[in-house]
Amino acid sequence: MFNMDSGMLAGRASLAAMAVLFSTHSGLAADAIAVNADDLTPPPDPSRFGRFEQKLADWHVVVGGGAIIVPKYEGSDEFKVMPVPFITATFLDAVTIDPTGANIAVYEQGPFEFSARLGYEMGRKEDDADRLRGLGDIDMGATVGAKAAVKFGPAEIFAQVDKIIGGSDGLQGKVGIEVSQPLSQSLVIGASAAAVFADENYMQAYFGVTPEQSARSGLARYDAGAGLKRADFSISATYMLDQNWMMRGEAGVGILLGDASDSPIVVDKVQPSGMLLVGYRF
Repeated sequence: MFNMDSGMLAGRASLAAMAVLFSTHSGLAADAIAVNADDLTPPPDPSRFGRFEQKLADWHVVVGGGAIIVPKYEGSDEFKVMPVPFITATFLDAVTIDPTGANIAVYEQGPFEFSARLGYEMGRKEDDADRLRGLGDIDMGATVGAKAAVKFGPAEIFAQVDKIIGGSDGLQGKVGIEVSQPLSQSLVIGASAAAVFADENYMQAYFGVTPEQSARSGLARYDAGAGLKRADFSISATYMLDQNWMMRGEAGVGILLGDASDSPIVVDKVQPSGMLLVGYRF
């Protein structure tokens, strides 16, 4: 699932959600395409690459692009459509690199997996929307995190946490379930549901209004505390056009909860989004 935090997705044009999604947890769309594609058909014969056969056989690479529609910022009732170029590469099913960062498998035993995560948070610009004027910018920051998951057939239950270094200097966590089921050799459908939590630093940065910000923006002063931030739901379909080409469509909705939903920055608590991508797997 791509991360639907629109402030991050809107971050300068080439990124989920990602994550948002694609969170958001989440995780992103390009990675989801690569995983689903491997479930459907084997990669092309690496022998065509000559002396580089073994090295290339260790990598699974997907290159593609498409478009995504998301709110202008998390809590907005206005939308923007953005192009989404992407490339994702997986090495020996252990290291995945995509536009959101890197995921490194640390431990795997039976249905249980544990991985480390490195990435970044895009932050937010006050010129992203009129309602943000006077609130100032939230700088970009690096993220360091971990994810634990247990698989039950086509379903995966997961919990993840990310510490943001710089930017909001906050902490964000997610627990949820993802289901992926092939309907044929060419078509895979998926669905996910997740709850997103955040600490006080994160909530105050994105949803709080300080006295100074209130004076500049005209919004009421507001203190946002730690807790449940939103609930995310998504459905997706990935279709293999042939052994290499694929298409993926995804629709999702996030519902702001708790202190996030009561923020004067928020115009609409319901945050829909959509995505359409075309990719080529090497």
